[in-house]
Amino acid sequence: MTTTASTATWKPNVITPKDARFATVLAFFAWTFAVYDFVLFGTMLPAMAKDFGWSPATSTAINTWVSVGTFVVAILLGLVADRIGRKRGMMLTIGGTALASVATALTFNPLYLIGVRSIAGLGYSEQAINATYLNEIYDVTTDKFIKRNRGFIYSIVQGGWPVGVLLSAALAAIFLPTIGWRGSFLVATFPAILLLIMRRRMKETPQFQVQQRISSLVKAGDIGEANELAAVYNVPVEHDRTPLAAIFALGKRRNTIFLSLAFFMNWFGTLTFSILGTTVLTEGKHVTFTNALIILILSNLVAFFGYIFHGWLGDRFSRRNVIAVAWILGGISFAIMTTLAQGAVMVVLFMSLGLFFQIGAYSALLYFMADSFDTKSRATGTTFVNALGQIGAVVGGIIITTMLTAGADITTAAFIVGALGTVASGLLIMGCRKDVPNVTRAEDAAIEAALAAK
Repeated sequence: MTTTASTATWKPNVITPKDARFATVLAFFAWTFAVYDFVLFGTMLPAMAKDFGWSPATSTAINTWVSVGTFVVAILLGLVADRIGRKRGMMLTIGGTALASVATALTFNPLYLIGVRSIAGLGYSEQAINATYLNEIYDVTTDKFIKRNRGFIYSIVQGGWPVGVLLSAALAAIFLPTIGWRGSFLVATFPAILLLIMRRRMKETPQFQVQQRISSLVKAGDIGEANELAAVYNVPVEHDRTPLAAIFALGKRRNTIFLSLAFFMNWFGTLTFSILGTTVLTEGKHVTFTNALIILILSNLVAFFGYIFHGWLGDRFSRRNVIAVAWILGGISFAIMTTLAQGAVMVVLFMSLGLFFQIGAYSALLYFMADSFDTKSRATGTTFVNALGQIGAVVGGIIITTMLTAGADITTAAFIVGALGTVASGLLIMGCRKDVPNVTRAEDAAIEAALAAK
């Protein structure tokens, strides 16, 4: 084989401070608008059901099947994300968000809606692809401040969740009376299209470029140069192992299993107190719907600061331990809110504390997930674990529905599923290896050193 550039002259992208900052800002807006579309569906579902004459049972069934479809699409994305690259993966997720929004505006029956909202699984996977991309960018950027505070900077990006939730609620209130739910979904496409155009300025991560070049050399039969390049950048040459198999390989299997179980269980809490939060407050704590919305807005504002706090804390202590303690404290707060808290002040206090710890810990969680896998399988690992959240939402919803059908009240169901599920997720995360970041970052350090030498 005759290569276009030898190992001695070829080198991947250099990530300047400007590149890292641009990527950070872009990832924040991408995740914010992905969440906006994701949450807008739940917000608009009652209005859609009213227009089409769907019963509550039909609406619930649609939402359940959409969660299943979202899981399937997210898993499929994981299978290709480590092959097409971080940049293309991010463009695919934001493009999927735009497509899901415009397609939802054209809804005409339940089956069609399930199909198009399943595409929104690409938008849901935005956080996993963001974590993969920024994890690699921050490790090799020449921006010393970002390198020292990578978890804190990433926490601001992950804070797009509460910002997206608030944006969805605000714009829904503004647009629903004037342009209806169809128009509201069309509005959701414009920011995504803008971001899709902006992403032309993004650089691919050097870690992926190294792996891609090694793979192309191996496929072309130039094993010698592939081994030489792998030695320079301290990465293994794997000829046949797929990324999905790699995340269950020895050394990664433990984290994959416990991260998946913890993510699965934690979505019991997300479903109960974020997605079904108004129901828990109105029917369980006898709060008016208007006040319930106010409580959720205040709680999500508090949750944003939770992201910042846990991102900062994760830079200074073990991210695994930070996540575990936060989720246990969040579950305890939810338990107090559902069983003991009386009056608006106490309900707001413990609801906010619960979301501060439970949702806020995701800034440390997503970065810890990306740290748990090497370059070859990083996107696959993060999207796989992230997808398990949708299955957690489906199973949690089935349990809550079964309990309510059997005569249990909503606060009891919220306590057992949401509060205890959140505590369980904190205990499960302790099964992960504490030292994983030190192992996986060795590859990034080698690439950084090689770039500096060149």
